[in-house]
Amino acid sequence: MSVLARRVTAESIGTAFLVMAVVGSGVMASRLSPDDVGLQLLQNSLATGAALVALIVARQPVSASFNPVVTLVERALGVVDTRTAAGLIGAQVAGGVAGTMAANLMFGLDAVTISTHERTGPGLWLGEAIATAGLLLTVFGTVRSGRPDRVNVWAGYLCTSDTAVPVSSSRRER
Repeated sequence: MSVLARRVTAESIGTAFLVMAVVGSGVMASRLSPDDVGLQLLQNSLATGAALVALIVARQPVSASFNPVVTLVERALGVVDTRTAAGLIGAQVAGGVAGTMAANLMFGLDAVTISTHERTGPGLWLGEAIATAGLLLTVFGTVRSGRPDRVNVWAGYLCTSDTAVPVSSSRRER
């Protein structure tokens, strides 16, 4: 198997499992704590953080970006070439879709549903921009420090005004 094929496979599987953890823990949190959104956020973020650490440690020797924005910045910095970036982003998107569908099916939901919760507005977009900047600073700061094995997993997650999974899963089930 070529290096690119190994990286694409690692990104697809890693992203699928990460999204399964995010979506699945969001559904489970909404079921365990239906009236406490704060507790849902805590349950979801702890499960997501633990899954992210495990996946990065397991996949890092091959590839562990799991995020198209990280891959695009890697391309802009010349860390990966255009062909590699395109393959990794395709794998991340496909893995994310597959992970979402698998998590939904594991919890007895339809594989694909349309959200009825509108997520837009200046505050949300600002929160997403800040969370993305936090993610990029953490990823590339950790790599630049010469200690890529050390990861701060919640840098971007709790900064966002959306943190969509607990809200979306609780809305979807009602």
